[in-house]
Amino acid sequence: MRILFLGDIVGKGGRRAVHDALPALRRDHAIDLAIGNGENVAGGFGITRENKNDLLAAGLDVITSGNHVWAQKGFVAGMDEERAFLRPANYPPGTPGLGARTVTARNGVEVGVLNLIGRVFMQPIDDPFRVADREIAKLAARTPVIIVDIHAEATSEKVALAHYLDGRITACIGTHTHVQTADERILPGATAFLTDAGMCGAIDSVIGMEKEVAIERFLTSRPARFKPTTQGMMQVTGCVIDADEATGRARAIERIRIESR
Repeated sequence: MRILFLGDIVGKGGRRAVHDALPALRRDHAIDLAIGNGENVAGGFGITRENKNDLLAAGLDVITSGNHVWAQKGFVAGMDEERAFLRPANYPPGTPGLGARTVTARNGVEVGVLNLIGRVFMQPIDDPFRVADREIAKLAARTPVIIVDIHAEATSEKVALAHYLDGRITACIGTHTHVQTADERILPGATAFLTDAGMCGAIDSVIGMEKEVAIERFLTSRPARFKPTTQGMMQVTGCVIDADEATGRARAIERIRIESR
C-alpha cells in the first residue's frame, strides 16, 4: 500500500496549494491514505473546524498537529469529538483530543497513526520515547502498519526516535521546521524515515510567513505578529511511503515537492 505524508500546511496559501495538488498526487502515486500536518493552518497558528473539514474534503484522511495545536480555542473546546485529527500523544493525561488512532485506508487496510512532539528546545512535556512505547503497543494489536509524526525542533531527537522505533513501525516522519530534508531512507529494521517533511505554503517567505515581518524581528529583537504569505508561488512537500500491508515493513520512501501558483 502507499501512504502520502505532507509537511506543515501554512495558512490560506498552504491550504490552497494542498487543494490543488492532492487530486493528482493521489492519482499519480496510487495513494491509499493521505496524512498532513495541520497545526499552522489557521493564519499560521492552530486549526479551526472549518479548516479541518476543508482539508478532509480536499483529500486528506488524517490531520496531525504540534505545538500550535491549542491556538484556536473554539477548536480545542470540541477536540474530544474529533476523530480525523490528532494532537501530540505525549501531552499529560486529561488533555483534550486523541494522540493516536487507527483509520481505514481506501484499500480497506487499517493503519495506525501516532502524533508525538519533541522536548529539545521545546516545551518539556512527557517523554515521546516512552509514550511511543505505550501507544505503539496499542496500535500494533490492531495493525502492523503504523505511521509516526514526530513534531520536533532538534534533528538529533528525530533521528534518535526513528532508530529507537526501527522495526516496530512502518514510518517515522518529522515535522515542525518547515524545511524539507534530503535524507529519506529505509532503516535496517525496514522503517522509513525522513527528518522533516517540509511545508505546504509560500516559497518566497520565511518558513511560510511574510519575510518582512521575520526580518524585522531579527533586526529589532522586538515582537511582531507573523502572518502567512498568501501570494506568489506555493509548494507542497512531503513523502510517499510504500509499505507491505501484511507485515508493516516499508519497501520504499520517495520525497515529493510540487510548485504551483
